[in-house]
Amino acid sequence: MIFVRENGRTIPKEDKIFSISNRAKEAIAKYGKDNVVNGTIGALVDDDGKLIVLKSVDKVFKELTPDEYAPYAPISGTPEFKEAIKKAAFGKYEPKGFTEVCATPGGTGGIRNTVSNFSAPGDRVLVADWFWAPYKTICQEIGREIQTFKFFNEERGFNIDDFKANVLELLELQDSLVIIINSPAHNPTGYSLTVTDWRKIKEIFEKTPQDKHVALFCDVAYIDFAGDEEQYRQFLPVLDEMPENVLPVIGYSASKTFTMYGMRCGAMICMAKTPAIAQEFKQAAEFSSRGSWSNCNRAPQTVITKIFADPELKKMVDEERAEYRDMLLRRGKAFEAAAKECGLEMVPFDAGFFASIPMPNPDEVAQELEKENIFLVPLAKGIRVSVASVSEEKCRLIPARIKAVMERLAK
Repeated sequence: MIFVRENGRTIPKEDKIFSISNRAKEAIAKYGKDNVVNGTIGALVDDDGKLIVLKSVDKVFKELTPDEYAPYAPISGTPEFKEAIKKAAFGKYEPKGFTEVCATPGGTGGIRNTVSNFSAPGDRVLVADWFWAPYKTICQEIGREIQTFKFFNEERGFNIDDFKANVLELLELQDSLVIIINSPAHNPTGYSLTVTDWRKIKEIFEKTPQDKHVALFCDVAYIDFAGDEEQYRQFLPVLDEMPENVLPVIGYSASKTFTMYGMRCGAMICMAKTPAIAQEFKQAAEFSSRGSWSNCNRAPQTVITKIFADPELKKMVDEERAEYRDMLLRRGKAFEAAAKECGLEMVPFDAGFFASIPMPNPDEVAQELEKENIFLVPLAKGIRVSVASVSEEKCRLIPARIKAVMERLAK
């Protein structure tokens, strides 16, 4: 470093995922899209490699007037957006407690604000050992660390025992604890916790010291692409039953649900037991927002407000999204079936944008696959495949290619 101070951070020369994605784009330009697999993109792409944007959402966006998109939005979001985004996040479920909303730039902003406000400098934030890499980046950026628990047990289910052990350990060391659970359709594995899993989590918190405070951040970025929208919200009542010293915070990504990735729209929503806790959440979230991105883009807030104000338009958006969700589920199941057929071990998969393959040498395998014009993302414990950006046909072909490279390197 010359001028930059690392300040406890590890600053890479380039972002790994975007770097691999750029190499994939170069390969497509050279060899043609039919001869390249770009399994790096965290966005929904059609079989021709074109970004999918809901036509119903696009129509609303293009009809906005300057007065609807140009003015600054309030720091926590427009009042109408905040009501609409609660309906988007909770669906038909109505929280029993006290909710407050703060608009965020995508789901990432909600993670950043939660870590900043509900942990202390030097604290550890608890995440699964299969996790979205920016969790670590966010924590490093604001002087925190991550600690991981084993996501899966020997029965290939949620490892509640290791989760409990880590929660108890950290509550011994810290007065407060931020926990991030990404479900349903977890990134990078596609796993979804069951309602039973969530009830067991609640039982753990009921037996922990009530003078310690836990912020339970529920990263539901992919909830509307996991399957039936109400079925995958059945865990929400369990969050309402958490003890008072646990504050559930919903991290909702409108960028993904409404296919407005570049508009960077999301929200963090608390489910508080008392008005005082909810008010404290609101004040802290607004303060942190003001000290980082200030306020969020008004245009997507207006689009979402209009969608929820018009039942016919809302129905059109839901139906169009359902078509693409079904396409995504077909891709994921095709990948899973092909992996089983060729004997390739997968991390437990349910739904979503990604699937993962465990292996001891992910970087080496990824480099070899690139020689075959297959571009995937190596993680600490394996390789991530974006089924969101790969056609169903290619999803059926990739597992055997991965398996062949792994076997070749193992000799």
